[in-house]
Amino acid sequence: MELGRFGVWTSALDRQPAAVVRSAVGRIESLGFGALWVGESYRREIFANSSLLLAASDKMVVGSGIASIWARDAQAMRAGQLTLDEAYQGRFLLGLGVSHVPLVNPRGHAYDRPYSAMRAYLDAMDQAQYDAPMPLEPPLRVLAALGPRMLELAAARADGAHPYFVPVEHTQAARAILGPGKLLCPEQAVVLEPDPGAARAIARRHTSAYLRLPNYRHNLERMGFGSDELEGGGSDRLVDAVVGWGDVGQVAARAREHLQAGADHVAIQVIAADPAEAPLAEWEALAHELGLDPRERPR
Repeated sequence: MELGRFGVWTSALDRQPAAVVRSAVGRIESLGFGALWVGESYRREIFANSSLLLAASDKMVVGSGIASIWARDAQAMRAGQLTLDEAYQGRFLLGLGVSHVPLVNPRGHAYDRPYSAMRAYLDAMDQAQYDAPMPLEPPLRVLAALGPRMLELAAARADGAHPYFVPVEHTQAARAILGPGKLLCPEQAVVLEPDPGAARAIARRHTSAYLRLPNYRHNLERMGFGSDELEGGGSDRLVDAVVGWGDVGQVAARAREHLQAGADHVAIQVIAADPAEAPLAEWEALAHELGLDPRERPR
């Protein structure tokens, strides 16, 4: 699987009709990004959406960031992964996660002991029957791992980790736990705005949502942030650690810091002033600054 060093993580395409999505995916691929990452929560169903994105691209990897283990049983998850991986010649990367209490309990589940739940789910996936054509190569899976135990599980039972909402220091710690040979694909949120006040205001629209979720709060506290820094959308120190902002050169430099800290691939999420619009101009600027090789799509 050729992920490349940089990819796009976005939820903006979920706000667009499928015809617009197809056009945007073609543009993202033509800019040279190696992967396109999308989430799930209350938006498009992850496997149906991934099929749409894979069909709209030629060589780019599509990663689920993440598919919740509470949204479908292990057999359905394995079948979805194998179906897409076989159909699109190994271009689908399954990211699995335990999600969060507010997204799980309303579905009728009881969110409890996420580590044990993930371990049991992986056991069930590995034992699931699948009577259809298999991919040529074993498909890959990564875990949405934040804490040490989940990272250890990612090293033992998966092909790596896809941490989300983390500073660069987390990437360094994650690599130490994963060891060599495992994929480490952190998400990095960025705001292309050089003014500190304006940039942090945009960033806090993003951070305020995630700082309501215990998993992210606990991870940041584990990394040395005080509980008072998690309030009001986050302190300046926290916002600056989790969201890279500045001109395009500064933002690209933040993404490269993850590579220097041990990441194999960085999924860059542009946080735009208008979340309803796909940030095409920002993706183009970043692709140029990162030195990506533009791809000419077959006609």
